[in-house]
Amino acid sequence: MGKVTGFKEFSREVEPYRPAKSRVLDFKEIYTDHDDKLLNTQAARCMNCGVPFCQSGEGCPVYNLIPEWNDLVYNEQWEDAFDRLFKTNNFPEVTGRVCPAVCEGACVLGITETPVAIKNLEFAIADKGIKSGWLKPKVPEVRTNRKIAIVGSGPAGLSAAQQLNSVGHTVKVYERADRIGGLMMYGIPNMKLEKSLLDQRRDQMETEGIEFFTNSDIGGHSNNSISVEELNNNNDVVLLTTGATKPRDLAIPGREGEGIHFAMDFLKSNTKSLLDSSHKDKNFISAKDKRVIVIGGGDTGTDCIGTSLRHGCKSLINFEIMPEPPKERAANNPWPLFPRTLKIDYGHEESTQTFGNDPRVYSISGKEFLRDKSGNLKGIRTIEVENFEEIEGTEKDWEADLILLAMGFLGPEHYVSEPLNVELDERSNYKAEHNVHKTSNPSVFAAGDCRRGQSLVVWAINEGRAAAREIDLYLMGETTLI
Repeated sequence: MGKVTGFKEFSREVEPYRPAKSRVLDFKEIYTDHDDKLLNTQAARCMNCGVPFCQSGEGCPVYNLIPEWNDLVYNEQWEDAFDRLFKTNNFPEVTGRVCPAVCEGACVLGITETPVAIKNLEFAIADKGIKSGWLKPKVPEVRTNRKIAIVGSGPAGLSAAQQLNSVGHTVKVYERADRIGGLMMYGIPNMKLEKSLLDQRRDQMETEGIEFFTNSDIGGHSNNSISVEELNNNNDVVLLTTGATKPRDLAIPGREGEGIHFAMDFLKSNTKSLLDSSHKDKNFISAKDKRVIVIGGGDTGTDCIGTSLRHGCKSLINFEIMPEPPKERAANNPWPLFPRTLKIDYGHEESTQTFGNDPRVYSISGKEFLRDKSGNLKGIRTIEVENFEEIEGTEKDWEADLILLAMGFLGPEHYVSEPLNVELDERSNYKAEHNVHKTSNPSVFAAGDCRRGQSLVVWAINEGRAAAREIDLYLMGETTLI
């Protein structure tokens, strides 16, 4: 490494977010400008590990060449670092913003010290490269005359599209929403991921030769639907990257009626209205002046917190059925596994700054949604749980005007897969082995959350790249894709 003693000389430091009290007043990104001097010293903390676990299977799902680009940043070779980063990751400007940094949990330095600020460095490399114009379209010199249809334009679909196009295949991507990006566009709020970044990447990919069709509901019954059979007959391969879009519901008394929404409906309507009209059309689920309860403690729940605060909610509580995580690794969660420890995300910090306390309540489960005689939502009755077992005598009523369900997803919708005779696994996902990705229909492949279940953006990128490799091998008998 460029500075072999760097991990001894420098402490971990990451670029701060914008102040919580001011950033909740808008939907601009929460991040501050990059500090090259700070990043230089942070890159110097990367050790000359014999085995860099950060880029192993326990670390980075796309096997980013982390020590290499850390060394290049330390030596101020930013463009070379950018090139190394893009060799393994199609969308580092996204993962650098939203990935939970599994790589840092596997950092060798993290055994005895705080880990290298890998996520911050990835974020900065990607941003600097895109702003500097280093990300250029790469148009294939030769076309194979093989045609591939990709259903879904999330991270798995777009990664696969870019890889397949790079070796000369003709790729068309179909998206039922009005904008490409899938989860990245409408599942992640603008304050975490500025959507102009996705627009820029669409422009790049179109220049490279990829065709996009929005408002195209494959197998649906709307005016903009396209027959699954037609798609299959007109292409050599169909790749399903539809995501896990069936939300987990909370089927307790009082569920029917106004005031209760799935998290993704809340987040999508907010982002679409923001992009369409800066919220002037009022075509979104508003939390303004409402007592909000978010049920679910993952990233989506945090995004509901952050969005509700920006609407100007009256109060905010976040329920989590799991117990509060420990502050340090538990004995059954050793390095290099991802640390299951208590984390304070951007939304928790913002809520604490706004209302004076962390919004999270742990080990709690819903018993009944409370409504008045007219059916209006009044709140929810809960009960404390231990190991998912209810604790008698711990019922409590909470007031709420808006309850958001952010409890994860059950799997993909099946109206696309059924006409293709694609088998499902025991969790209702499209059945296809990882790193093979071929379904029971030999010309249909699957990748991303629709195959593996709800997961991370970085895992979707991994699956999209792997599926592209296998599709190329299937079509050509050999492949150069990695």
